[in-house]
Amino acid sequence: MSENPMTYEEWMKTVPVELTGDPLWKVEAYRLALFAVDVAWPDVTKLMQDKRTLGLASQLYEAVGSVAANLAEGYSRGSGKDRARFHEYSLGSGRESRTWYFGGRHVLGERIIAHRLSRHTQIIRLLLTMIPDQRVLHLREELAEYHAEPPNIPHSETPKPSTPTKKSPSPNHSSRITRHASLLTHVLPRHHSHCRRPRRQPRHAPRTA
Repeated sequence: MSENPMTYEEWMKTVPVELTGDPLWKVEAYRLALFAVDVAWPDVTKLMQDKRTLGLASQLYEAVGSVAANLAEGYSRGSGKDRARFHEYSLGSGRESRTWYFGGRHVLGERIIAHRLSRHTQIIRLLLTMIPDQRVLHLREELAEYHAEPPNIPHSETPKPSTPTKKSPSPNHSSRITRHASLLTHVLPRHHSHCRRPRRQPRHAPRTA
């Protein structure tokens, strides 16, 4: 691996149009995060060759990739609150990446480490500005008030309130009541005399002779 790190301008020329044509490409923090993923590949390969930094290499590559991935997912969210949340994930991963890079400085060398730490610090500074902006955007949308003005109707054309009129009973109203009452007599059970339980006859004392 060359000791001269690839510059950001050189790397920009190698990015395919499928990425540069997306609106997400306009976000500077995303471009820098994607650049960090690309240059981390040879770093991780070198760290894996030393048994002492084998586990560090895995942690480093996962943290570096998380910065760009969370920026991409957050950009696709519809509210400022959601975007700020994913930007915070990217911020945490960016600081974690710097920590792992610093731990691998004895294998990667001071020149490489200085370049990688500088790039990640730049991403972190951008995120520290983006997160509050997204939160403010969400609050402004949430606190927005809308006032509806009444229509401008001339006084002469203003409709007068109508007075409710009392409805007179329909001529068939009494006949309907009579018909309903007759129906109830067929539905409700009738108590006939032959259905009642017979009364028990009282016992009389036997007659004495």
